[in-house]
Amino acid sequence: MWYPRNSRRVDRLWGDAPPKSMTDLHQQRLSLDHTGFVNVLSQQQDLLIIQDLDGVCMQLVKDPLTRTIDPDYVTAIQAFQNHFFVLTNGEHIGSRGVNRIIERSLPDGSLAKQEGLYLPGLAAGGVQWQNPFGEVSHPGVNPAVIEFLGKIPQLMETKLQEYFQQYSDILDSATLAKSIAAAILDNKVSPTVNLNVFHETLQAYPEVYRSLQQQVAIWTDDLMTQAQTLGLTDDFFIHYAPNLGLDKDGNEIILMAEGGESGTTDFQFMVKGARKEVGVLFLLNQYVGKRTGNYPLGEDFHGVGQPQDMDALLNIIQDNFAPEQIPLMVGVGDTVTSQGQEVDGQLKFFRGGSDRGFLQLIQNIGQAFNIPNLTVYVDSSAGEVKNRKPLQVDQQGEVQTVIEGPTDHRDHEDPLKLNVAIPKGHQQYIQLIQQAARLRSA
Repeated sequence: MWYPRNSRRVDRLWGDAPPKSMTDLHQQRLSLDHTGFVNVLSQQQDLLIIQDLDGVCMQLVKDPLTRTIDPDYVTAIQAFQNHFFVLTNGEHIGSRGVNRIIERSLPDGSLAKQEGLYLPGLAAGGVQWQNPFGEVSHPGVNPAVIEFLGKIPQLMETKLQEYFQQYSDILDSATLAKSIAAAILDNKVSPTVNLNVFHETLQAYPEVYRSLQQQVAIWTDDLMTQAQTLGLTDDFFIHYAPNLGLDKDGNEIILMAEGGESGTTDFQFMVKGARKEVGVLFLLNQYVGKRTGNYPLGEDFHGVGQPQDMDALLNIIQDNFAPEQIPLMVGVGDTVTSQGQEVDGQLKFFRGGSDRGFLQLIQNIGQAFNIPNLTVYVDSSAGEVKNRKPLQVDQQGEVQTVIEGPTDHRDHEDPLKLNVAIPKGHQQYIQLIQQAARLRSA
């Protein structure tokens, strides 16, 4: 089913025609019109914000245990109640979960549960659901899958210890133990090996780091084979962050370390269906259901087993949602890549990044339903993790313009149009959120 464009559709979002600058944002690329952006967040009533976490509202750090979050940002989100969801490859729960970070940021950690200050939405790529009071579930996930995932952190720890026996002259036992503790993320449904700490400690040995990167990829592939022998044939996939998009078989392409850059640092063993673009369907269904009492995809809809193809996901939305049910959607992320490579004498672009898919789907939904949806890019390159390409901003008098984005400057055919740029990173973004929250509350 295809819904024709309707010029009155945009007006319905505000009741009357919105200010021109507010509707024009979705036609711009890397705009610095932050006033217009704040106006959208503060004035739009039928609004759905879908936001990544690390690098967006928190600084990227080498050791996830050292992450912090601004408590004023956490409380500001209350102004967007039922209009705001997170969509992250991290997790809500566990020692490295965002919930613990929120609790530490507050004067009294118990306030988070009492006042509903946890960040609602999807974690683990899209299979860990949480409400503002920290009530967590894993819709559609087989208990056998969770049991298998629970064994992975110990397996990876052993692998790392064995690997570095050959490099005892490079890393002493204390440094190695500390690095492994930081690298193994014992997430419940997305166990991860994070190489950021090793990239730092092995700065003088780039060939060792690159070899480690290759070894971790082999280990995670071996885990896929082990899962298959247990009858869990089609339950998992490996997420690389950052990555270079998907190969012909639908698998993510690793970004190998080159020239001192860290390349792919996160190797996540994840549940099939835990892709952020699938999470958009879940969140849209939840938003409409809570707003109207009618869940277009059913109240028990979940991402496990859903198609991965972008066109198929859009078709599901067009077939099940009426045009008047679709809100104005704002997607916020910080991981979008594009890299040109010579293939058979031709320049080919590999497009990836863990936020690309969900931002692209939000853009496609806007185009299909004639809604001025927005995609927002937060520049997280100033964090401790140096695997992000910084935005290039030109200053002419008092006027600033982004002249180069996070992707390959030669990639003129990239279908993803990033509408709004936040060049000063997470701190600038959370200031804009707080400003919009104050206006929305008023």
